[in-house]
This record gives sequence, C-alpha cells and structure tokens, in this order.
Amino acid sequence: MKTTPLLENWTMADMELRNRVIMAPMTRSRADNPEKAPTDLHVSYYRQRATAGLIITEGSQISPRAVGYINTPGIHTSKQVEGWKKVTQAVHEEGGKIFIQLWHVGRISHPDFHGGELPLAPSPINPESKAFTPEGFKETVTPKEMSREEIKQTISDFRNAAKNAWEAGFDGVEIHSSNGYLLHQFFSRTSNIRTDEYGGSITNRARILFEIIDAVKEVLPENRIGLRLNPSLHGLFGMTLDEETIPTFDYIVEKMNRYDLAYLHLSEPFTDVSELPHAETQIARRYRPKYQGNLIINGGFDRDKGNRFLKEGLADAVAFGKPFISNPDLVERIEKNAPLTEWDQETFYTPGAKGYTDYSPLSTKAEQE
Repeated sequence: MKTTPLLENWTMADMELRNRVIMAPMTRSRADNPEKAPTDLHVSYYRQRATAGLIITEGSQISPRAVGYINTPGIHTSKQVEGWKKVTQAVHEEGGKIFIQLWHVGRISHPDFHGGELPLAPSPINPESKAFTPEGFKETVTPKEMSREEIKQTISDFRNAAKNAWEAGFDGVEIHSSNGYLLHQFFSRTSNIRTDEYGGSITNRARILFEIIDAVKEVLPENRIGLRLNPSLHGLFGMTLDEETIPTFDYIVEKMNRYDLAYLHLSEPFTDVSELPHAETQIARRYRPKYQGNLIINGGFDRDKGNRFLKEGLADAVAFGKPFISNPDLVERIEKNAPLTEWDQETFYTPGAKGYTDYSPLSTKAEQE
C-alpha cells in the first residue's frame, strides 16, 4: 500500500504519472559511436528505470556546436532520432514517461570538439574550467562571442531538436538552462558582458531563454516543455554568483508564470553558499511561493528528505540523480524502505555496461540470497 508522498500519483500537465519520483538528467557518456546516437545499451538502461514517475534523460546536444563532452548522444540527426525511438518505446512499454533534456554547453567545451574552432558563448570570457575531451581533461579556452546570427541559429537548433524529440516519441523536453551551460552563461553578468539586446539588463540577459521557449512551443505543446535552473550555483562550471544573480532568477521564475509549462526543475545549492551574502540557501522555499506551476526539486535528496519536502508543500515531485544510477528499482526501494546500493563513481562516464546496466534490483538480490 502506498503510504509515502513520493509514491502518490501525480497529474503533470495532461499526463498521469504513477509517482513523484523523478529520474534526474545525468551525463553517462555511453554514445561511443561516430553518429553519437543512442544504442541498445541506452534502451536497457532507461527501460530498467522506467518505474520512475518521469525519466529526464541525460543532456543531449541540439547541434554539433553544442557538444562539450565525449560520447554524449545528440538529438539533431536522423540516426539519433532512430536511436531515441527505441528508448522511448522501451520506456512506454514499461508504462513509464520520458522527457529529453535539450543541451548546449556553450563555453564549457574545447576546440577539439569543433574541428579547431572556438566554442560559442555569450562573451569571450574563459570559464577557467576543464573540458573532458577524447584526449582527456584539457583546460578550457576563451570562447567566441556569439553573433546575433549565431544566437538566432541556436534558437532554431533548440526548436529543431524539440521537433526531433517529438518525432522520437518523447513525452516532452526539458530545456537545460542550468549548471553553467550556455543559457546559464547568458543569465550571469560574470559570463555575459554583451552590450546588445542579449546583455546588460536582467531582461536582456534572460531574453534568449524566452525566445527559445517561444520557438519550442511552435513544435510541441507548451505543457510538454520543462525548464531546469540552478540559481545558487557558485564556484562550479565557471560560474560566479553576484548581487544580481538571485534577482535574475526571480525575474525568470516569475515570468515563467505567463506560460503553461510542464514543470520548473530547480536545484538546491551544489556547494555550501551560506557565507555568500547574495546567495539563496533554500531554493525550494524561495521559489515555491513565486512559481504557480509544477515544481520539481533536486540536489542531495533521500527518501526521508524527499517525503518531507512534499509534505511541506515545497515541491510537487523530487528528482533523484546518483541513487538512480545504482538502483534501477529506486521506486521499489522507496516503497519498501530498503537499503540502497552504492554507486561506482569510476564508471559514471566509461564505455560499456559496467556501472551502467549491471546493477542488480532487489528481486535479483533476494534470489541470490
């Protein structure tokens, strides 16, 4: 009998989800083929985790210029669409729902991914980070400032990727506007020093996001579009929080109320920001009153903390990341309050089934015992 808030049914947009346990998007780097297309290994991986109320896939690049990590799958070619079709079919066969995360990394990339060309970004400011290239980790470089034409092309690429996702059978898309990637770079004054309509004021720095939403909703229902944000990210992915950071996200979240989106997906701080004067340490508590739609929260949640946030009305659902890597049957473990299998971090981004599809569910463990 379902007695925990995480296991309650949930109506999101026009979809009935069987629980409020969301599988968070996680880069796994298994598309180790020239086409950067999902394979049968991806099919097995997502099928195993289809008992989640909603799966949000790993970030998938919207174009070749959006790439910043090795072996990440795309959603901009016909072969990639065909690969994803097998994934969505498998998840739907298990009664699950699945969104794809649309991704452009911006300056968190390297010329090695672009035939020697510089990565694209709002402004030519090096994130002073590391890029995981086919030859290992390399220092990031000063990126190329995007022209207006390149911005318009990127908006078009998001639209085309969403159209491809719909063709591939996804139930919706999540626009990745988080974790120091391209759209997040536009939001921040420390990575965006443009003087045109895409820089300067908060309204201008957020402009590209809403132009992307408007473009994407031309090709799929507005209530099948989700959005991910990480307001208090600091000291990671080249991002630096300042006095305009939280007001920028306040503006974005409040403007999102004009749309009928599937959800807003927020991250609690990845690091301790309690000593930063302009940071927000409690993201769900700040933005639950500001956002009128469905709110998904993630960031270091376990069963008890997730249930507590739902009981307190701080979110409508909880996204779990690493626990889903090593516990494909995480929903069953939550229901039975069973212990979780530890994940093997050394296999997060390595090719093959090891650390990907070979974690045993509870039923197998019971049989072995």
